[in-house]
Amino acid sequence: MPDSKLGIFFLGNTNRIFVPQFFKMSKKRVLSCIQPTGDMHYGNYFGAVKNWVDMQSELECFYGVVDYHAMTMPYNVKKLRNNTWDLIFNLLAVGVEPENLFIQSLVPEHAELGWIFNNFAAMGRVENMTQFKDKSLQSKSGKEGFISVGLFDYPVLQAADILIYKADFVPVGKDQSQHLELTREIAQRFNNQVGKEYFVLPETKYTATPKIMSTADPLRKMSKSAGEKHYINVFADDQRIRKQIKSAVTSSEEKMSAGVKNLLELLSACGHHDQTKELTQAEMEGTLRYADLKEVVADALIEKSSAFRAKREELLENKKAVKDQIKVSSMRIRKVAQQTVSEVKELVGLLNVKF
Repeated sequence: MPDSKLGIFFLGNTNRIFVPQFFKMSKKRVLSCIQPTGDMHYGNYFGAVKNWVDMQSELECFYGVVDYHAMTMPYNVKKLRNNTWDLIFNLLAVGVEPENLFIQSLVPEHAELGWIFNNFAAMGRVENMTQFKDKSLQSKSGKEGFISVGLFDYPVLQAADILIYKADFVPVGKDQSQHLELTREIAQRFNNQVGKEYFVLPETKYTATPKIMSTADPLRKMSKSAGEKHYINVFADDQRIRKQIKSAVTSSEEKMSAGVKNLLELLSACGHHDQTKELTQAEMEGTLRYADLKEVVADALIEKSSAFRAKREELLENKKAVKDQIKVSSMRIRKVAQQTVSEVKELVGLLNVKF
């Protein structure tokens, strides 16, 4: 179990005290991770990160910024570390508690367990991972046409990310369920080979997450890869958000077009449920003015972004203290990973240092 001698940090001039909480083993444990690949947009936030925030009161949460995974596709070496810290500050600004966060590369046991799991993963199953096929096609079409072994093998590392903390639940979207199936297969094969039910088979936790589409093309998912006009940065300034929503694609040729539905989805995701119902009814009755809808949606997003920006600026004023805080939480969480890897090495016959 983690060391109970944990630090106390003072953040800024407010003298706000952060005291890391002890792991509460009475709660079910959830593990979720995100890659540091640039700006956080509202598709990321409403689709995943908001659920991270909401689950913190109910579950024991381990949330990882997985920088090892960010290396599997061509990337800018100089930007990786900056992107990792940027994402940490972004997550804290939108409400993720610092004691629940860790950075993957500060917990090298992930990579060690990933290597061990390579010997319990079936080659054919890894080859059939849908996301590997999609991303390898994307890599082939790039300038270098390079596909890394890491891209092929990352579902096995992902299994290590989950199992190293013996997570009970993993919140995933439908497109990620295949990876959790592989994780369960690896865990079961490991258990069978060592003759012990060591790993609990993690369960999928489907959460009620809206699917936010691009306002520029409401038939495609909001994504950074499609270009700037296809995503709305969570920390964008008011003018930028209003401009993007004002230019959102709508259609008067049919009731509840994809563009209108997406704007209503954004409004509902912001928590404006009564307004969403009223405007939905107006659309069905043919009385909705799309300019009014866009203004309401822009106001709702600006309200959220303004609060997030203010919180992020407060955190950035105390950058060193916050980074130290996350390093401490990573080291605390690492103790759980070290214990697991120690037990695994014992079970599979490797030389071992016991913790």
